[in-house]
This record gives sequence, C-alpha cells and structure tokens, in this order.
Amino acid sequence: MANTKSAAKSARSSQRRRTVNKNSSATYKQAEKQLRALVAGGKKDEAVKLLPKVYATLDKAAKKKTVHKNKANRSKSRLAKLVK
Repeated sequence: MANTKSAAKSARSSQRRRTVNKNSSATYKQAEKQLRALVAGGKKDEAVKLLPKVYATLDKAAKKKTVHKNKANRSKSRLAKLVK
C-alpha cells in the first residue's frame, strides 16, 4: 500500500497506463501472429492484404510508446520480407 497521496496517485495512473499498454501490445501481437499463420498456411495473397493492417497496429503501438519505434520498423521490415 502507498504511504503518501502522490504514491497512491502514481499507483493508480500506472495501473491505467499498464492496461492501455497491454491492450496496444496485444493488438499488434495478434495481428502479427495472424499474418505469420497466413504465410505458414501458404495464403500469401491474403497475407499481402493483411500487411497494411499489421503496419497500422505497429505504428499505433510505436506512437503510444508501447513499442520502441525502431522495433516497430524492424518488425515491419521482417514481415514484409516474409510476405515477399
């Protein structure tokens, strides 16, 4: 339990931030897994259509600073290479 008012407020705000960050990271991870499953299943046409959606989720996660922008760019590059 927090000892001061500011520590209590910090605990509340960090809990809110945690849920937002978790939701954001879960969204991009789900999209990435879906894309990788399509590629593994040999459905490259569908994977190409899904690629912009995955890019968008990664960019949003990077914008919210859930994921570092370099990691988002690296992931996008690797996914594009995988789909090719």
